[in-house]
Amino acid sequence: MSVAAAFKSLKSSALFSWKPTGKLQKTVANCIERTGQGLHSGEISTVKILSEAARAGRYFIFGSNVIRASIDNIVRDTPLCTALSRDGYSVRTVEHLLSALEACGVDNCRIEIGGSNNCDRSVEVPIFDGSAREWVDAINQSGLKVAVDIGGQSCQKLAPYLNEPVHVLHNDSFIAAIPYPKVCITYGIDYPQAPAIGCQWFSSSMLDESIYSNSIGPSRTFCIYEEVEHMRNLGLIKGGSAETAIVCSMTKGWMNPPLRYDNEPCRHKVLDLIGDFSLLAEEGNQGLLVAHIVAYKGGHSLHAEFVRRLVGNDAVSEELTA
Repeated sequence: MSVAAAFKSLKSSALFSWKPTGKLQKTVANCIERTGQGLHSGEISTVKILSEAARAGRYFIFGSNVIRASIDNIVRDTPLCTALSRDGYSVRTVEHLLSALEACGVDNCRIEIGGSNNCDRSVEVPIFDGSAREWVDAINQSGLKVAVDIGGQSCQKLAPYLNEPVHVLHNDSFIAAIPYPKVCITYGIDYPQAPAIGCQWFSSSMLDESIYSNSIGPSRTFCIYEEVEHMRNLGLIKGGSAETAIVCSMTKGWMNPPLRYDNEPCRHKVLDLIGDFSLLAEEGNQGLLVAHIVAYKGGHSLHAEFVRRLVGNDAVSEELTA
């Protein structure tokens, strides 16, 4: 398919335009298989990542159900993770896997996932150590290859370039982006109740596979120790432990040091943002917006609202856009 034809088949918006990256779409060179425990369900699942044709994009196979990694399939108001759903079946905690696939250039792949109970209608991606490092290492071991279509032709990879400033806002949390010729992400968090975390910022003026693998992918998810019991009472983090997250006490500081970076919690927020923004991807093209993105005290819900705003979804709440 020509680049011109590819443009016509993609979602369009006044806020961004699809432009060639000068790269060809890629897929994994070999099958990747990993098994582990889900953070929230505590259940064991197995993930297989298989090569796919150009323009197939990224999608999950759960049983006989196809769930595309698209903003159209995101589950709203899912606490502490990103979930995708289609026809009553859902895949939870997809953000770390999708972050690694997006950052490492796996544009097209079939992701088969199954749990220990074949009757379940929901399954969770394994959490491993709470970062994306397991997935990055697996992708590097597999290697990449150029994806081709059924006619054996390669396909140009496009990227969404921001045309004008855009933002979403919820109380003192916000995500804003301005046009910029490359991907730049600046992220801030503030946890005054936990001084060991406090206010942190992280900024990357260039994002490629090497920077992601060394500076973002290994950053682990984190939690406040005093909030653990409450989250478990809500049916969350059943698979959580000191091996799956870094834990910070309000009064005692970090309970399972050392940190991999001084600002590891903030870097993990960037990891999450990349995974959530990857849901803008279509037909094997880049999902991460080419712009200077500035986020402060964001989370999965706000990330998703920002992507919905980009594609012109009118369901964005007034509270989030005031």
